[in-house]
Amino acid sequence: MKSVAEIGHLIRAERKAQGLRQDDLAAASGVGLRFIVDLERGKETVQLGKVLMVLATLGCSLQLARPGEGQGA
Repeated sequence: MKSVAEIGHLIRAERKAQGLRQDDLAAASGVGLRFIVDLERGKETVQLGKVLMVLATLGCSLQLARPGEGQGA
């Protein structure tokens, strides 16, 4: 993932695949509906802690790699 927009797209796709509405995901994640809307739209100023809670609710995780790792190096 290289942008908040990519994360938002993944979250939207997974939410829909699980048959959840935005308000359902917000409630299950402990965040507000506006946060989910902004996150799915790729708003750059979303709070990382809340993003991680939403990802965990969906059963997703965020992986970080150091430069050169995971790129066939």
